[in-house]
Amino acid sequence: MLNVPDTPLARGARLITDRLQAAGHQAVWAGGCVRDLLAGLDPKDFDIATAARPEAVQALFPRSKAVGKAFGVILVSIGGNDYHVATFRKDLAYADGRRPEGVLFADAREDAERRDFTMNALFFDPASRRILDYVNGQSDLAAGLVRCVGDPGERFAEDYLRMIRAVRFAAALDFRIDPGTADAIRTHSSKLAQTAAERIQAELTRTLLEAVHPGDALVLMHDLGILKAILPEVEAMAGQAQPPLFHPEGDVLTHTVLMLNAMRDRSLRLAYSALLHDVGKPPTAMNDGARIRFNNHASVGAEMARLMLRRLKFKADDIDAVCHVISNHMRFMMVRNMRRATLIRMTSAPTFPVELEMHKLDCLASHGDLSNYEFLTRFMEERASEPALPKPWVTGRDLMAAGIAEGKRIGEWKHKAYELQLEGAFANREEALEWLNAEIKKGLPPPGAAGDAPCPAP
Repeated sequence: MLNVPDTPLARGARLITDRLQAAGHQAVWAGGCVRDLLAGLDPKDFDIATAARPEAVQALFPRSKAVGKAFGVILVSIGGNDYHVATFRKDLAYADGRRPEGVLFADAREDAERRDFTMNALFFDPASRRILDYVNGQSDLAAGLVRCVGDPGERFAEDYLRMIRAVRFAAALDFRIDPGTADAIRTHSSKLAQTAAERIQAELTRTLLEAVHPGDALVLMHDLGILKAILPEVEAMAGQAQPPLFHPEGDVLTHTVLMLNAMRDRSLRLAYSALLHDVGKPPTAMNDGARIRFNNHASVGAEMARLMLRRLKFKADDIDAVCHVISNHMRFMMVRNMRRATLIRMTSAPTFPVELEMHKLDCLASHGDLSNYEFLTRFMEERASEPALPKPWVTGRDLMAAGIAEGKRIGEWKHKAYELQLEGAFANREEALEWLNAEIKKGLPPPGAAGDAPCPAP
């Protein structure tokens, strides 16, 4: 028996089916909401399927909107919540691997038989509390199985994105994919190249963010040929050996899988930073006789990631953030040798929370040494009451008042004064100005600030 939550969302869905049924039309809840209710989850939305034609639905709900009238879909709003009300239909031929050329209005059985997976082809009548199951969806759901409705090759030919969606459902619900369905994915996975990049991006992102174990979803995509079709650069990480001293877990893909599985903060930027942080290792791999090295793999990987994320049509600010995290992820090896000013600049970067969390995942998925992570955590705790980047105590006006007029010289003095301020050399602005006046009286150029040593790449 379904346990229907008493929420405004569910009550609105019940109101719609009640009104349709009162007018003599069969009306049921359909698809994902029924699946979620049977799985003991609260649905995020409710879809309604009905024998009523679109014009009949609009007559019963005058403020509704046709959002897919050619497919019999009407948008009904109740109490601020939106519901898709679709007429039972069967689809005509698919020519583009995404949309049917047309539809024919049909009955509930035919509507169920056109859907993607058996667990998504269930209907529920909230009035009679009866489940309509024409495709054995309940048994597959109980068995934890993602199975296509009917012939899996036909279902995937209708919409190639369903292959990634199968992985998403398996990963989010911790289910298995039916062997016949899995074989069809292996056969058709190369056709994902015909799918719009924006759609692949959306489905891949949902998979990474919704999966119980995102790394296991990556393994499944690798095994099914999906990874090779959509992210061949990540596929190339499989089998790429690493130095056992730093990476006892195995190859680069295994390391990435472990990172994703350890991820608790399910943010887009962290997920893609972890997924792509070592994508530069296969093209930079070399063995110098002592061990395998990946010189400059962070910078190479950041440029590769930029091209990959652009290919998948990500937003520019997300691309910039992820690439910044990737290009800087090796700096964490050197944090205990960095000057205080460098640490302040590093930890005040907008992307630093993601960088720090990814460093933690990087360590957990390899050698397990969290000492640098703990060092930075303590450093940030000690500075918790301070501004991330304090205002400079020595300004351009101060320098001009002291008789320095040349633009380049002003910049040099400002930089040196600010570095010393961040290092803690001055207690306040007055001490900073005293230092400035003393240095100018010496008639010497500002001494250069020693930089931090570059970070070697294991």
